[in-house]
Amino acid sequence: MKQHLVIIPTYNEKENIISIIEAVKNLETAFDVLVVDDGSPDGTADLVKGMQTTTPGVFIEERKGKLGLGTAYIHGFNWALSRGYDFIYEMDADFSHNPEDLVRLARELEGDKVDLVVGSRYVNGGGVVDWPKRRLLLSKCASRYVRIITGMPVKDVTAGFVGYTNEVLSTLDLSKIQFIGYSFQIEMKFASWLSGFKIKEIPIFFKDREKGKSKMSANIINEAIFGVLSMKINAFKQSYKKQ
Repeated sequence: MKQHLVIIPTYNEKENIISIIEAVKNLETAFDVLVVDDGSPDGTADLVKGMQTTTPGVFIEERKGKLGLGTAYIHGFNWALSRGYDFIYEMDADFSHNPEDLVRLARELEGDKVDLVVGSRYVNGGGVVDWPKRRLLLSKCASRYVRIITGMPVKDVTAGFVGYTNEVLSTLDLSKIQFIGYSFQIEMKFASWLSGFKIKEIPIFFKDREKGKSKMSANIINEAIFGVLSMKINAFKQSYKKQ
């Protein structure tokens, strides 16, 4: 049986963490859950550890302080690879990604025709809910800008609802991923695409969080705009594959 792992990075997600884990564990496909918590002062980690006594397949890795979304996922990727998971997923803790869509991501990866599947807001059938028009326009413009600069045929380049095969994450040299903020999502797709892996986007609806505080900031936009140029230039100098 193929093994599936969902990685959920957290910082102060006590309002959501129990519910999101329960939603994942109740799906028809068997998913394990790894929470990577960056020292949440609100007790998020303690809630997860409390669930471990009654819910099999729930794991937690605790880190000291806010070290960045990208490093949290890479920590989770390495954890997953060391334990032989076949398919590894990224998902937010705040229900902006519908846990039921994990089954659709898994189906694509299990079909053996794609290496990386993206839950996309910007393909036909996808969309966002409860976003201000300005934020939606900014997100779409950023995605278009990245596609122009990189040539990458992905419409939702900043999407954070993603599934990888073990082969993708085993092939990439994750130490070469430079972004640690939300643009980490751009670089991971770029690295996978440059390395010859097949990417497929499937439509999802992204819903803004109802509980807890958003982690979005102006620095995220700056990183996406100005960092992508250096990422593209560096791609001429190095391969993302392990040597």
